[in-house]
Amino acid sequence: MKLAAWVLLPALLHYAVFSPGASRNLPPRPPPPAVVNVGAIFTFNSTIGRAAKVAINAAVQDVNSDPSMLGATRLVVKMQDSSCSGFLGIVKALQFVETDVVAIIGPQCSVIAHSILHVANELQIPMLSFSATDPTLSSREHSFFVRTTQSDLFQMQAVAELVDYYGWKQVIAIFTDDDYGRNGVSALGQKLDERRCRISFKAALRPGATRSDISDLLLKVAMMEARVVVLHSQDAGAAIFSAAHYLGMMGNGYVWIATDWLSSRLDTYGPLDSDAMDSIQGVLTLRQHSPDSQRKRELFSRWRSLVEEQGGYGGLNSYGLNAYDTVWMVARAIDAFLRDGGTVSFSGDPKLNASDRGPLRFQSMTIFDGGGRLLEEILKVNFTGVAGPLRFNADGDLLRPAYDVINVVGSGYRRIGFWSNFSGLSLEAPGSLTWRKPNGSSSLSQRLSSVIWPGETTEKPRGWVFPNRGTELRIGVPDRVSFREFVTRSPGTGIIKGFCIDVFTAAVNLLPYAVPYKFVLVGDGLENPSYSELASKVASGVLDAAVGDIAIVTNRTRIVDFTLPYIESGLVILVPMKKFKSNAWAFLHPFTLGMWGVTGAFFVVVGAVIWILEHRINDEFRGPLKKQITTIIWFSFSTLFFAHRESTMSLLGRVVLLIWLFVVLIVQSSYTASLTSMLTVRQLSSPIKGIDSLLSDDGPIGFQIGSFAENYLVEQLGVARSRLKALGSPDEYARELDLGPEKGGVAAVVDERPYVELFLSTKCQFSIIGSEFTKGGWGFVFPQDSPLAMDMSTAILTLSENGDLQRIHDKWLVRSACAGKRTDLDSDRLHLISFWGLFILCGFTCLLALAIFLALRLRDLIQQPRSDSAAPGGDSRPRGYLSFVHRKEQGGEPERCFPAEGPSRHGVT
Repeated sequence: MKLAAWVLLPALLHYAVFSPGASRNLPPRPPPPAVVNVGAIFTFNSTIGRAAKVAINAAVQDVNSDPSMLGATRLVVKMQDSSCSGFLGIVKALQFVETDVVAIIGPQCSVIAHSILHVANELQIPMLSFSATDPTLSSREHSFFVRTTQSDLFQMQAVAELVDYYGWKQVIAIFTDDDYGRNGVSALGQKLDERRCRISFKAALRPGATRSDISDLLLKVAMMEARVVVLHSQDAGAAIFSAAHYLGMMGNGYVWIATDWLSSRLDTYGPLDSDAMDSIQGVLTLRQHSPDSQRKRELFSRWRSLVEEQGGYGGLNSYGLNAYDTVWMVARAIDAFLRDGGTVSFSGDPKLNASDRGPLRFQSMTIFDGGGRLLEEILKVNFTGVAGPLRFNADGDLLRPAYDVINVVGSGYRRIGFWSNFSGLSLEAPGSLTWRKPNGSSSLSQRLSSVIWPGETTEKPRGWVFPNRGTELRIGVPDRVSFREFVTRSPGTGIIKGFCIDVFTAAVNLLPYAVPYKFVLVGDGLENPSYSELASKVASGVLDAAVGDIAIVTNRTRIVDFTLPYIESGLVILVPMKKFKSNAWAFLHPFTLGMWGVTGAFFVVVGAVIWILEHRINDEFRGPLKKQITTIIWFSFSTLFFAHRESTMSLLGRVVLLIWLFVVLIVQSSYTASLTSMLTVRQLSSPIKGIDSLLSDDGPIGFQIGSFAENYLVEQLGVARSRLKALGSPDEYARELDLGPEKGGVAAVVDERPYVELFLSTKCQFSIIGSEFTKGGWGFVFPQDSPLAMDMSTAILTLSENGDLQRIHDKWLVRSACAGKRTDLDSDRLHLISFWGLFILCGFTCLLALAIFLALRLRDLIQQPRSDSAAPGGDSRPRGYLSFVHRKEQGGEPERCFPAEGPSRHGVT
């Protein structure tokens, strides 16, 4: 019965599914539409529009001629000219929605996109733009917006990496003051900030600016310090280059980087006439990268015939490739939509019907019922078009954005490299570098081919110049009253000179350009000025720079930029020195109490060990008890002078003695050297031995007026401000240190090493104690992001490498007054820790020798005849062992230390 049921089950299922009655219960699938309408909005008479119009028509022809695409349905693209007008763009979009379009290709301009995307969202019509690059256009805000080109966010990242690659820090941005220009430059500023670069001046042009407006703006740009100009203006770009060429701003020293509008213009209208090409010589520009492929080559080969068929003119640019691929993307999505059972139907919008109270016929605007499903199919499209792979990420952007880097030269241009968000700047095409991680490229691996810059030079422009204002740089110099070797003003002539001045002058002379400047003294001439206030004047613009012995510290680097340090500097502790005061017990001073105690104990211990090891076989270590004690003491202490008379006969005794004599040699030599040093070398008269003892002590601390040492001691080390005493000159240093804290002076002076070393070159009775507890240096001060700071740093490195910096140092700071009269040796007492290893070695040797000795004696005791141990009056086992050990060996056989009849009358023998 069960077998029959299993046999009949497939037949029943087949009948239930395929029977005529079952078929009548399923809803019939609607036939595919004969025509699917798609709208296209762009500016026909524009650089992008000329190529897009031909490309869209060509794509429609290719789609309709492909039997595998859309089946019996025919794709129709209706084009409208927006003339790049926001108002006309809205009107054309409203006209489209009255004709039941399922998608809109466009708009071309970002300005129009912001306006008509609200219409697309409301009526659920996907809008695919092949040229709106405004980075603020986002699918998160406008859910029915799909960008089939690259966002300017990536293009500005490429520009920022170009600026950083060539080492420029400031750029000037010229742009049209609309959504496209403002938002693109805003993205550029963001990407430059990530690389510690910035836009120093934003030159905005109103839409429709005249030649006069452009010239006035460029004159302002010419007055700026930066010479790197980023041009982001589709409409006025050509006019700006023409005016810049006329004003002489396309020559040596300038850098012009144009966004991809220029490459599109060159591809569409090239070759340009000679005047237009002359105005853009040496310019760098970007072009959306499209990998070479068979489909791309075929489209380029038939482009001329396509243009002639449609009565247009112009070449194929990257936006034309995007437009061609966009049509195919829409066709593929519609094909998948129809195959999945989607229907092209429209319904009225209740919101529009409710507001239909006037002459405008809102009821004709309908919602595309399948708009959401078609949008999903568009976002799922994954194919390779003529512009490259088309696939979207989670943010709605095309994956793997990439650009060609182009240098305009002669009558054309040449590609000098590539940029992509996964490989950075590279000489290799992005397609061969897909294995790298996004943004994982190192600045060290970035490479581009050589560039011919404006002015027909291959030397990289500096990227900035001094503003053409006819004024000199105001260089602030501290008016010092002490340590004048660093900075000083001649009383008679008023000339400012010194070590710091000579370094600055030598560095300026190495710069490849002239720097007009004049020194401005800062201070009242009565005491050293505050260097933090000097840095603040540079930050506020009162001074253009500052030169002097200015330490590079954290709170100053927050407001100004420093050059690389031209001299090392760090805080050190200065203390007085004195001769060691000799007395009757001076010979005990080299060793500490612990060292004396351990050394004396080891003399006794080693003597006792030698006695034990030699007592059985050496007559010199036998005899009455009093004699043996005297022998132990005499033998051990006589080894100090290597004058011991007793000889050792056992191997273990000789090993112990050898190790002990080595220890004695080291200890004796160290004692002699330490005592000699104490009696001949100056010693520290201060209890301060370093930064730790300085902080734990409560004595006054001196510091130089104007130095950062005061704030550092208080804020970083927690020293009470009441302990600090301001000192103004080297003579005050010497006087206060000589007085000491007991007489109202200071216990130590904390100052920077260059000052202290100069002070010690003539003051031999003082010394540096410990090591530097801060690390730093002195540098020249410039405003933040000043390119002169970088050039001066390079010059300082050159001075250091060619030896000029050392020669300037020797000229001003080397003195020989104390040569041979002082030493930096700090002779401390010898502590036990310095010899601990030797004593451990000696102690271990003694214990090991005793253990071996006792083990051997125990073996001899066990192996001796039983009769010896069983003799009348024999000892117990422990006493017997000690008695055996105490025996003297004769002829290889031990004898009893005590005769059988009793002990000797002389005592122990």
